[in-house]
Amino acid sequence: QVQLVESGGGLVQPGGSLQLSCATSRSIFSVSNMGWDRQAPGKQRELVASITTTGRTNYADSVKGRFTISRDNAKNTVVLQMSSLKPEDTAVYYCNAQPLGSGYNNWGQGTQVTVSS
Repeated sequence: QVQLVESGGGLVQPGGSLQLSCATSRSIFSVSNMGWDRQAPGKQRELVASITTTGRTNYADSVKGRFTISRDNAKNTVVLQMSSLKPEDTAVYYCNAQPLGSGYNNWGQGTQVTVSS
């Protein structure tokens, strides 16, 4: 099974910043679109941001202009830089990897992000 190692979650005050990282193997990372989803209590999981193997990105409207997703090819890692955080950003954030030509998503175990004063 694909291993996705997530880090960077935690507690932050409104207006603060956090950086989430997700690392996987080179063999998976090099052929996979990568992304971050989130799920708040009582709500459906939603796409936050994604990035293709060629660097094309897309974002949920709710995070556009505040979050940035990027790939670090040397570290086989996808990074989500989150700024100007709001309480409504509170959720469990899940990394995912989708190999090209496959409809199968590989998921991390999730990391908690809590935005609260």
